[in-house]
Amino acid sequence: MELNSIKPADGAKHAKRRVGRGIGSGLGKTAGRGHKGQKSRSGGYHKVGFEGGQMPLQRRLPKRGFKSHLLKFNAEVTLTALDQLGLAEVDVLALKQAGLVGELAKVVKVIKSGSLTKAVKLSGVGATAGAKAAIEAAGGSVA
Repeated sequence: MELNSIKPADGAKHAKRRVGRGIGSGLGKTAGRGHKGQKSRSGGYHKVGFEGGQMPLQRRLPKRGFKSHLLKFNAEVTLTALDQLGLAEVDVLALKQAGLVGELAKVVKVIKSGSLTKAVKLSGVGATAGAKAAIEAAGGSVA
């Protein structure tokens, strides 16, 4: 193979559509713009979402909800994940190193999903009421 023999793959390149170049091209006269109207004129168009003066859809529908920008700093861990982790003492740093929570997480909470068999001591990690009961039943503690 030589640099001067390299060619693009078949079908990768195609000729640009040349409009307004005579009737033989199939795109002469109105050049694919149809007849008259705003869309046929140069410089004539409307803004995105414009419906000819009718109240646009995005204004007819009610505004609803929001997404908190603080959510990226919150994380949750299940009882099953804690059980599989197999550490006696768990803090936020240990969870980050194990990859159970994201690097940005500041507030971590244990939720009651699954079951816990080993005793685990939580420090700097919150827990829901159900998760706290499950952890204490397994012989652990929540600080």
